[in-house]
Amino acid sequence: MDAVLALIAAAAAAGTFFIPAPKARAVLALLALALVPVMLAVELWDTSALEPLRTRPAPAAFGLALAAMAMGVMAFAFDRRPWLFAPLAVGALPFRIPVDTGGETANLLLPLYFVIGAGVLAYVWSYLSGRRQGPEDGPGATEAALLLALVLYAVQSFYSSDFEVALKNIAFFYVPFALMLRLLTAVRWQRETIVRCAYVLLGLALLFAVIGFFEYATKELLLNPKVIAQNQFQSFFRVNSLFFDPSIYGRFLALVMLGVSAVMLWSSSRRTVILAALALLVLWAALLLTFSQSSFAALLVGCAVLAAARWGLAPVVGAIGAVAVAGLVLVLAAPGAVNLDLGSEGDVDRATSGRGDLLTAGVELWQEKPVQGHGSGAFNERFRDREEATFEQASAASHTIPVTVAVEQGVPGLLAYALLLLTSFSMLFHGLGGMRRPSEPPPLETIARMALAACFAALVFHTWVYAAFLEDPLTWAIIGASIGIAASGASVSPSGTPSPRTHTATSSP
Repeated sequence: MDAVLALIAAAAAAGTFFIPAPKARAVLALLALALVPVMLAVELWDTSALEPLRTRPAPAAFGLALAAMAMGVMAFAFDRRPWLFAPLAVGALPFRIPVDTGGETANLLLPLYFVIGAGVLAYVWSYLSGRRQGPEDGPGATEAALLLALVLYAVQSFYSSDFEVALKNIAFFYVPFALMLRLLTAVRWQRETIVRCAYVLLGLALLFAVIGFFEYATKELLLNPKVIAQNQFQSFFRVNSLFFDPSIYGRFLALVMLGVSAVMLWSSSRRTVILAALALLVLWAALLLTFSQSSFAALLVGCAVLAAARWGLAPVVGAIGAVAVAGLVLVLAAPGAVNLDLGSEGDVDRATSGRGDLLTAGVELWQEKPVQGHGSGAFNERFRDREEATFEQASAASHTIPVTVAVEQGVPGLLAYALLLLTSFSMLFHGLGGMRRPSEPPPLETIARMALAACFAALVFHTWVYAAFLEDPLTWAIIGASIGIAASGASVSPSGTPSPRTHTATSSP
């Protein structure tokens, strides 16, 4: 029953892109939104997560009614002021709140869910009331690839050995984020909208940085007992600000830094360049305190993309090659200088934070069922059984997304993943060839698209050495914003090439 509901919810979210009839799309969006709490209630009804609803239904129902009313008020605001949705959604992206989900604590994006829910209600009302008429664009290749991955994940949950994890991923991440993608691609991404979103992201990053500085100065973390305990046994102190994971905090900082760097690289204003440099200095100091190697590496990948777009590919490849050769010489000539014994598997594994063993175990799990996989969400459960690992060890096992996809979804999942990367990179970099040494500063819309492309490259790399690809709302937001900017008809490359899609988006979310 639960698997059927999950598949219906995934199909309904996909239908908001594929169904031609506007009112039918609106109904499907409402159905997908409504099915999320329903399937969670069915799956978690007997757990401690829903104990208040079972034992004290009246107060719980009253609280839910208040939440629904507040969501309705926000939906009314979106209906009257459509430009509000994008900056509020962007502002809600980082905030996670710990919630009991039946025997364990999950860090859920409750503020973002609230904004998405209100956005869906405004979207539905605009169509059903008749104020919004006419068809929207059909899905482009990237949206189609994303929705294929969503539906495939739901289908493969039917034979998963850990269906509860698959259901939570569908309900907490895939379906809500697909609805957010629908709303973001329908936004009219004018210059003012881009500027508002940029200021929101930069303001949040600076706020999180200040909180991180406070944590480092006081040696007191505000969140995540696991990181607090780890800091007791390490020679360095990692901060996580308002994030539960220092590496996810580092990922967010790195992506914001890439956006600021893009503005600085293509701005003709000296004042803008100076302010951007100061912001980068603060954010760099904050990133240092995360001690997140994966975030530093992702930042370098994004910077390489920006540098290649600004000065050409050849000098960037040359610089990367020189650094790689220097690093290889250092490791081979003096491995002791980097505390690495190449003859010791343990040393190599420690140098990669245990990723070597995790990668080996993942490949062996994939070889057990290479075609169909073990089922959506099954990686941790299969890893625990095979390696006799504790839950804490297994929860960190998904450090390489392609391997996780291979283990859970087999060949179909890998093909869907490859298709998504191919279509996403093709869409993100389309029309940006004229960014190299332009004769005049490119439009802000084009700079924004370049920043989003660099951010996506950095994020994909980060998921190869850490975790959370489609489970991270930043992935969907980057793609949705880039599609929306192109669809709004304002994004033009410096050479004058129009964006790949024409504008049909309305002014309502």
